Amino acid sequence: MPEKLVSMTLQRLFDSCQQVFKGPGTVPSPSDVQRLCHILDVMRPEDVGLSKDLQFFQPKSVVVEGNPRVAYATIYGCHNFSLCILFLPETAVIPLHNHPGMTVFSKLLLGTLNIKSYDWADPLDSDNHDSPSKLKLARLKANRSFTAPCDTSVLYPMSGGNIHEFTAVTPCAVLDVLGPPYSKDDGRDCSYYRETLFASSSNKEEFTKVEDDGHCYGWLEEIEMPQESEMDGIPYLGPQIDESIS
Repeated sequence: MPEKLVSMTLQRLFDSCQQVFKGPGTVPSPSDVQRLCHILDVMRPEDVGLSKDLQFFQPKSVVVEGNPRVAYATIYGCHNFSLCILFLPETAVIPLHNHPGMTVFSKLLLGTLNIKSYDWADPLDSDNHDSPSKLKLARLKANRSFTAPCDTSVLYPMSGGNIHEFTAVTPCAVLDVLGPPYSKDDGRDCSYYRETLFASSSNKEEFTKVEDDGHCYGWLEEIEMPQESEMDGIPYLGPQIDESIS
């Protein structure tokens, strides 16, 4: 039998996640968030069996029409948390979507990725499904590009850019840690949104507007799951986690 491939950094991440994530309805403490970030910040593509030399990450000479499909590989999943890798081809988009009741750590391992994220302006109103209006006001948290290696991004149930969109500037690999993971049965189904243009007296139409408090706001409308949000599941072939030593 070939020797089992092991990444000590990935194992440390798994062991820490088992201790940090206590289950649905809980949010990791600031010290636990820092603990996971310290591990993720130093993770390399090789820790999950990837390399910038792989064909997927090479520049493409031919531009593919339409929105390329995103793939994902699950490293580990349980009721309290999951570890997975997202593979975004160049120009691929994961549309605006939320993470209900979840804390999510995103570590860009390879490539350049634009992240646009929002939080609800009124978090309490976001749960009001009886509201006659489908439009809800959201505060823009971020809209910028990141290039690996870079620090880990963290979002929380009510803050940190819980509603976000990924756009691949180049082919990308993102390691996602979700605690707890999506679960329709437990009320953590994924919702999708689109931005709505602000009414303006000028000819310039924009999705966001700077208000008197200095923050940028936008109107979001919940929509059905977009076709381009469908992902292809692929096997994870990198270093394995040893559950027996945790």
